[in-house]
This record gives sequence, C-alpha cells and structure tokens, in this order.
Amino acid sequence: MSNQAVTQSPEQGSPSRDETALLPPVDVIEDATGITLYADLPGVPKDRLNVRVEGETLLIDADLVLAVPQDMQASHAEVQRMHYRRAFSLSRELDPDKVSAELSQGVLRLRIPKAEHAQPRRIAVQVA
Repeated sequence: MSNQAVTQSPEQGSPSRDETALLPPVDVIEDATGITLYADLPGVPKDRLNVRVEGETLLIDADLVLAVPQDMQASHAEVQRMHYRRAFSLSRELDPDKVSAELSQGVLRLRIPKAEHAQPRRIAVQVA
C-alpha cells in the first residue's frame, strides 16, 4: 500500500486538561492482507478496555488497575495517570467491520484486514 494504513489521529472525544491520559506504546505491522496493531497496556483488565471504530477512527480507551494491598500505601509511584487513550485514522483500504481484538498479558493485539477491493488477487492466465 503506497499510503499509510493507520496513522496517529488527533484525539477525538479527548479527556479534559484535568484528565490527561497515558499514550500506550504501539507497534503496527502490515502484510498483504491487512495490519496487526500491538498496544502495550500493562495493568488493564479486559473489562476496563474499550476498543471501538467511529467512522474512520480507531479508538483505544482503557483504565489502569494497580492492586495495592489494603494496609499498604505506595511510597513512590511513577505512574500518575490511570487512563490510557490512543486514536488512529484508518485508511479506506482497511475493513473496520472485521476488526478482531485479543488482550493477553498486558498486550492488546488488533487485527484489521484489508477491504475486499484492496486484497491482492491472483489472475488466471489462459493458454491460447
């Protein structure tokens, strides 16, 4: 594909200035049939993860859950924000209706196949 299949998008429905969010690191891998996006979301349980497509925008929203025993308090915490948010613009070559998602050990894997019209196809050659 000559243009990028997925690009960072300005935040839509972004949090207010008081509610800033962490930007999860993401790897995007493209092959002949679509893209696979890996987002690092440590500390996010499945029920606190929201992945959706709105128009041509892929949105990832997730809440971080850090379990601290009741009788303990963190004396030092490097993670100050408890929310992840990331948005991407999807190219028209991708099929947003066939997105699949899997969360395993803090890594979200999204598979977005190319649309039918963008799939490579083999042309049969006839011998005359």
